[in-house]
Formats: sequence, structure tokens, C-alpha cells
Amino acid sequence: MSVIRSAATLRILREQPMWKLLRADRGPVIAALLENLLLRDEKVLFASSLEERLTRDIETLRAQGYDLPFAATAYIREWIDQGWLSRRLASGAPEEEISLTTDAANAVRFIVGATETRRTATQSRLATVISRLQKLAEETDGNRQSRLASLLEQRDRIDREIERVNNGQVTTLADDLALESARDIIFLAEELISDFRQVRDEFEHLNRDLRATLMDHEGSRGHVLEKLFSGVDVIGDSEAGRTFQAFWRLLNDYEQSAILDDSVDALNSRSFARNLRGADRRMLRNLTGLLLKEGSTVHEVQQSFARGLKHFVQSREFMENRRLHHLLSAAQRGAVQAKDQLRTTANIGFTLTSTGARMASVAQWGLLDPNMRMEVAAMEKVPEGELSLSKIAEMVQRSEINLRALKRNIHTLLETKEVVSLSDLLERFDAEQGLGSVVGYLSLAAKHGQIFDDNPCPIEWTGADGLRRRATAPTVFFHRDQLHALQL
Repeated sequence: MSVIRSAATLRILREQPMWKLLRADRGPVIAALLENLLLRDEKVLFASSLEERLTRDIETLRAQGYDLPFAATAYIREWIDQGWLSRRLASGAPEEEISLTTDAANAVRFIVGATETRRTATQSRLATVISRLQKLAEETDGNRQSRLASLLEQRDRIDREIERVNNGQVTTLADDLALESARDIIFLAEELISDFRQVRDEFEHLNRDLRATLMDHEGSRGHVLEKLFSGVDVIGDSEAGRTFQAFWRLLNDYEQSAILDDSVDALNSRSFARNLRGADRRMLRNLTGLLLKEGSTVHEVQQSFARGLKHFVQSREFMENRRLHHLLSAAQRGAVQAKDQLRTTANIGFTLTSTGARMASVAQWGLLDPNMRMEVAAMEKVPEGELSLSKIAEMVQRSEINLRALKRNIHTLLETKEVVSLSDLLERFDAEQGLGSVVGYLSLAAKHGQIFDDNPCPIEWTGADGLRRRATAPTVFFHRDQLHALQL
């Protein structure tokens, strides 16, 4: 690669989230917070839990003189915008889950790792390189004689080792060398967990690219559509998908999982393991669970994207998005054609009302405290008063229509007549509640009588004040066969 190409590549990389974190003004503090929250014990947190823990850490740093002027929610929003945190709403989850992005995890691990004293060329690393080279050379050797000689040499070496053990000559690795090997294994395991995030990010990019391809494709059944409709899992068939599926099958293999569990248990019981850091011991102890958890998350994301993409194509959502995409493309082409004919400040005689909505995560909302809206006022003592039952009855009569009394009036007339009209009722009984009594009769007629809106008739009634009033109302009839419905 020429120096020009190398400089251009690194210049583009400088705008990536990893480099942004390394050159941020508060980079050391941010790296310390992210490492403490999302890189040690827990790799994923609910949004509310992250906000609560970040608030506590910020208060601790402020007490030591660090300049952190904003609230935890503001920093979380900024870190998401910078590409250091990713959020997703898992199926069935009560709220968003937040984790480090691959770039942020690599940057934080690089910064934190720079503070640890480490010999770069350890004996365990050299032994690993030699062993891997030897194994690769053997596995790629197609010569029968040399392959057989290598296998016989391995058998002789194993036989000699068995003989030494039978004679009581058991040789173990020194604690310092075992400690170096354990740290190398933990370092590789951390990189492996980071690889899971990388695969998950590749799935997300692939999902977006496939949807964009569907939007741009002019045919009704293009190459991608045919593969989807024929049931082929496009995401699972990608390079990232095939790589992950191979590892996922290996991790879920019973024999391999048993070997991994037994090896981890055996190493944790060794004396040198007590010299590991607390975080390294937890990492080694929970290695199997961490790998399965991260792998399950990636597997769920892969399956969710595959199902969602297929549903997107087979539903009306795909057609609506394609139609909107074509409209936007046509508008952009029209704008390009008109740019040489009209100035950007020219008046075209059209007013466009700009609309929009401010989008925010639910995790950024705060619960309403009613005490903040309560006005502080002194409680005034009201002098006691007397209220009789008759006064209460009068208040009730003014506030509610006495339907029970109206039903009694209807019952009384229906005992002597087959059919009773509204005029008959108002002529026989006074409207004690005035217009309220008339409305009450109409309400009862709507449920238990007959109303003829197209045949209005004049009505008169005498109110509680003794005045005679007239009005026009629909014709209303109550029948004796509905008497059972007008129960008192």
C-alpha cells in the first residue's frame, strides 16, 4: 500500500467512532466510565439501570474535582450519537437495552490495556505460535510418508510421557508461566466476545443494505426477492452468517462444551489462579456463560432480521416504502433539473409548511412528581352549618331528574289507558322540575316507549314556579304492554 493510499485510509478512519473516542477531550474519563459500566461484569444494561449507575459514577467523579457538568441522560444521548453506545429493543424486553459498540469496546480495551504491565513476547504466546504452525503444516501435508512419520513421532512422545507419569515423574508448568498463559487465554476470550459484537454489527449493516437494495430494484422479482420468496435465508447465507453459524454449532456441541467446562473448572482450582485479578478470575469462571450469552444475542438478532426482512417483502409495508422511495427519487431528479433554471431564493408562489416531531427515547423521560405542581396554601377553616334532610332533598331535586317520580306518573295513567302520550302526562301531572321533567319523559320514551320525530306536537306544562310554558316536542307514546319495563 502506498503512503498516499495509507494516509487516505487513516484519514477516513479518523472520523470513525473508535478514533473519536481516543481523541475526545474527556476521553480518559469517558473510557473509565464505559469500562466500569459495560465492559467489566455486565455487557448489556437496561436504559434505566445504565442511567442510574452512570449518575452514581458521575457524582463520585465530581466529588473528586472532575468537570462533568451535564446529567447522565445527556451523556448517554451524546454517546449514542457518537457511535459509542448501541441500543436495541429485544423481543419481550420492558425497555431498551444498551451496550458498547464494537468500535467503543476496542477503543476502551486499548486504553485500559495500555495501563497494564505486560510482556509482549511471553513464552506462552511463542508456544502457541509454534504449536499452531506445526498443526497447520501437518494438516496441509498431503504426503503419506511424512504424515505417517509425524503421527508415529506424536505416538512415541505420548508413550514416553505416559511412562514418566507411571514412574511418578509428573511435571507441571511453573506458576508464573501458567499465569502468563491464563492471561493470554483471557485476552483471547475478550477478543472473541468482541468478535460477537462485530458479527452483530455486520448483520445490522447487511439488513440495511438488503432493504436499500429492495428499494432501488426496479423489477418485481429481482435476485434478492426470488431468494427471499423461495425461503432462502439471505442474512444467514452471508459471509458473516456462515461464519457465525459455524462457531455457534461448535459452541453448542455437547462434547466441545463439556471440554470447555471441565477445562475452566480445572484451571479455577489451580493455585496460580489466585494470583489473577478479580476481573480476570470472574472472566475465567464465567467464560462459558459469557460466550453462550453473547452468541445467543447474535443468534437472536440474526433470526429477527431474517424474519423481519421476509415479512417486509411479503407485506404491504414493502410496497408503501417502495412507492415513497420512488416519489422521493422523482422529487430529487426534478430538483436537479430545476436548479439551473431557478435561484434558491426565487419566489415560486408556493408556501410549504414545515412539519416535524421531536423524537426521544422513553428512557429519557422522567416521572411526574405531583408535589412539584401543588400550590402551597393555608387551609381555611369554614364555620359549621346546619343541613336538614329536606334541604338535601331539595338540592338533589335541582341537580338530578327524578325518574322514579316520572315512572310512577306513567304507571298511574297506564292503569286506566292502553296508550299514554306526553301531552296526557303533562296535562295530568305538574312538571315539578320544569323542563327537566319533560326531558325525563323523553329519556324514558327512548328506552321504553315510542318517539315519532317526524310528527311534532305542541305541549304545555306548569312548572314548580306556577308559570305555564309551551313548546314543540316529538310525539311520544307509552304502551301498557311495556309496563313491566318501567319498574319503580
